[in-house]
Amino acid sequence: MKLISWNVNGLRAVRKKGFADFVRRSKPDALCLQEPKIGFDQLEDVDISHAGYQNFYSLALKRGYSGVLTYVDDSLKVQTKKCSSGIGVKRFDQEGRVVVTALEDIILYNIYFPSGTSGDIRQDYKFDFLKAIYKHFKQLSPKDKERLVVCGDFNICHQEIDIHHPKTAAQLELSGFLPEERRWMDEFSELGFVDCFRQVNGDKPDKYTWWSYRAGAREKNLGWRIDYFWVSKKLERRVSKASILNRTLGSDHCPIVLELD
Repeated sequence: MKLISWNVNGLRAVRKKGFADFVRRSKPDALCLQEPKIGFDQLEDVDISHAGYQNFYSLALKRGYSGVLTYVDDSLKVQTKKCSSGIGVKRFDQEGRVVVTALEDIILYNIYFPSGTSGDIRQDYKFDFLKAIYKHFKQLSPKDKERLVVCGDFNICHQEIDIHHPKTAAQLELSGFLPEERRWMDEFSELGFVDCFRQVNGDKPDKYTWWSYRAGAREKNLGWRIDYFWVSKKLERRVSKASILNRTLGSDHCPIVLELD
C-alpha cells in the first residue's frame, strides 16, 4: 500500500502546476492533502473519480481556507462506519482539521495542525488543538490503536535535526519549534507511534518538507521537516519505505511517501 501526504497550499493552484501528472506518475493508493482551500461548492471541481479515486474530506466553513482531503483508490475496501469528518470538537472541526478513513486493515488520519505564526491568539488555539487531538488518540480503543496511520502537516519540528537553524529558531522562540510543541511530539510518540521517516532513514540530515518562499530558501535547502507519517508500533514492521519528494514542486511543502507491506 502506497500512501502520499502533501500540503498543497491551494488545490486549485497546484492543479495548474502538474498535479494530475503527479498523481498519474506516483499512483498512490491513498493521497492525503492538507490546505486544499476549497469550499463545499467546489468539491465537484476537484473530483478525480474519473481517475479511479473516491474522496473523503473535512472542509473549513470559511471559504478558501484550511481543509483536509483524502483520495482513496477504488480498489481498496473502505470501512465506512469507521470513517469520520473531524473529531467532534466544533471549534476545530469547523476549520477542517481532521478526516479519518478506514482502509483495509488500517485507520488513516489526515490532519492539518494549526499554525501559530500569526500571533498569540492562534498559538493558543494551536495548543488547544494539540490537547484535543492527544486526548482523542488516547481514548481510542486498544484494537483501533494497533492499526493507526497518522499523516499530515503537523506544523512542528520535533528534533533539532528537523530544522536547518535550530539554535536561531530556539532563540527567536519561533512557533513550530517551541519547547512546549516539541514536548507534545514526545508525548504523542509515547502513545505508541513511530516516526516512519526516521525509522527508515535514521538521522539523515538536511531532509525537510517545507521552505519559506523568501530569500531562495528552497534552493538553499533552508527548510523545516513538519510533515510526517506516523504508524502505531504494531504496524512498524510493515513499513518498507518512507521518503520525501523534495524535487516535486507546486507548493511551499513537498509530498511525503509511506509504503506498507
